[in-house]
Amino acid sequence: MTRWKHLLLALAVAVPTGALPAATAPAASASSTPTPPPLPSTPVENNETQPVHSRADALTETVFVEVAGTDSDADGRPDRVAVDIMRPAATATGLKVPVIMEASPYYAGGNDVENHVVDLDGSDPAGMEYRRNKFNDLRDEMFGQAEDPAAARAAAGPFPGYYDNFFVPRGYAVALVENLGSGRATGCPTTGLPNETAGPKAAIDWLNGRARGFDAAGNEVRADWSTGNVGMIGVSYNGTLPNAVAATGVKGLKAIVPIAAISSWYDYYRANGGVVAPGGYQGEDADVLARYVLTRENGQEVCGGLMDAIERDQDRVTGDYTRFWHERNYLPDARKVRAAVFVVHGLNDWNVKTGQAVQWWDALAKRGVPRKIWLHQGAHFNPFNFAGRNAEWLRQLHRWFDFHLYGLRNGIMDEPQADVEHGPGQWAQHAAWPLPGTRDVRFALAAGKDGGTGTLSPRHGRAERSAESFTDAPARTAEQLAGNEAAADPNRLAYLSAPLAKDVRLSGTPEVSVKAAFSGGRSPYLTALLVDYGTDARAYGQVAYGATPVCYGQGVPGDTGCARLAEHVTATAPFKIITRGWLDVRNRNSASRTELLREGRFYDFRFDLQPSDHIVKAGHRIGVVLISTDRDFTLRLPAGTRVEVKPGDSSVTLPLVGGRHALD
Repeated sequence: MTRWKHLLLALAVAVPTGALPAATAPAASASSTPTPPPLPSTPVENNETQPVHSRADALTETVFVEVAGTDSDADGRPDRVAVDIMRPAATATGLKVPVIMEASPYYAGGNDVENHVVDLDGSDPAGMEYRRNKFNDLRDEMFGQAEDPAAARAAAGPFPGYYDNFFVPRGYAVALVENLGSGRATGCPTTGLPNETAGPKAAIDWLNGRARGFDAAGNEVRADWSTGNVGMIGVSYNGTLPNAVAATGVKGLKAIVPIAAISSWYDYYRANGGVVAPGGYQGEDADVLARYVLTRENGQEVCGGLMDAIERDQDRVTGDYTRFWHERNYLPDARKVRAAVFVVHGLNDWNVKTGQAVQWWDALAKRGVPRKIWLHQGAHFNPFNFAGRNAEWLRQLHRWFDFHLYGLRNGIMDEPQADVEHGPGQWAQHAAWPLPGTRDVRFALAAGKDGGTGTLSPRHGRAERSAESFTDAPARTAEQLAGNEAAADPNRLAYLSAPLAKDVRLSGTPEVSVKAAFSGGRSPYLTALLVDYGTDARAYGQVAYGATPVCYGQGVPGDTGCARLAEHVTATAPFKIITRGWLDVRNRNSASRTELLREGRFYDFRFDLQPSDHIVKAGHRIGVVLISTDRDFTLRLPAGTRVEVKPGDSSVTLPLVGGRHALD
């Protein structure tokens, strides 16, 4: 059963005796057939399922589910996904349970794949890694750190997880879908195309009797133990697939929990017409990820041509939003979502950026989808791993599944909609997100004296017509360019507010409007940084794991069900980049259309920064820094592009709790 340590989250639950009204039956006569014994059920107390089933005696099976209508490897046969299932032993004697599913392309690990070169000036700076095992980098952040990490990995493979220990005893089943092109599945990975969505969707159809499944010997298998109610959950790619499947409107999917998940693949690898990398993975693109997860048998032989087509069609030259990316965008299909959605995202996640969660959140809101949201101070992280909030996460997650899959009226949807960690370990619940009372406040930019730092003010006077400039320096990071804010710097322009009289809270999506001209170089990027200037101890996304493990439920040999939990690591620094945004200025009118600029001509550029929720403390200053190349994210073209800015015709709009009154 060691394969079940590959599980992040996959669960299911039984309908208890008395949960549904009993039908009226005719009175039995003396000659009637004896009444059969009642079917097994899962006890419920205080509107919660109880841990009465044995994890040690749980049943496991593997089913190969046919993905009807999908033949992504072009072998003339429908693709198949491998579905591993763990369920309470009582399902063998009549207990029926709903299923919570995790789907992933990562269960079989990944291949070594070289990232694209991003130093287009021909340099290859020391320390730039073009070959990285992405999953190894993210393992602990996604799945937690085992009580004995080395032993756990040796015994259970690369996906430690503990939800089986907690939820299977409580009457849930778990299902793990090895998705197309990976491990034991057939088909080919495509980094977000509908064929990948079709894999877990087919598994849901099988659980509802609408698709065919087979055991390893080829015998057809039916899910006669399933109620047909399904939930999906996962982190990163494993959290993206729930978004994708929910956007099909498949019947039977009742709830999803997308954690650090993607809603549009374009926004993972691009931004406003520019090639922009996921944080920490400079040079990665759709083709790199597809090749990374291509772990099926004979993968390169069968799918190599498709991998080449992805590399060709993704277009790392213009960065435009094309049909290639539209087919990998789930937002237009948010109207089809039937499932309730529990969004979870890290405010310091620069891998899958916050905009992925917020644009999904907003699209669902427009369609009245039942929702909850958690925003934490971690990076690409599962809240189950946080020491200070772990118990509350399990409480809400348990109730979420009990409510949506079990039908228990436990009040979870009556609780505050948003849980937000506004500082390390500082949580609060709110009726909505962005926080109630948030209003947009426009700040004007003004040039500084004698080439010094400019000003940022919500009070708008007569616009200055003068211009000031900076020269692109791709060898310097955004953090280097944001530092020493009071000094003039030839490679950036900085604008600072007055020291704040009281704490000011940002909650939502900032926007910048810049009037600028480009000349004398090749960089097409305009990057805006929103900065909190003031010395403080802040979270930046790093964590440290404690020495004392926490156990979640019943353990079995090789699977203690225990994990070491994480605390935020804070760093005291004179500033923090709260958020940032990017624009390829050739896409000033549309991400779908490249339009060349006339050298030296001024244009109006407007674009969003990544959403955030951040408190700038009293005495600190709010800063806006304009640069061109963002070394850790954008392509790096030869230095020397000159960007001339008219600050009097430029501004930044910030969503502040309390609006302008927050600045009084």
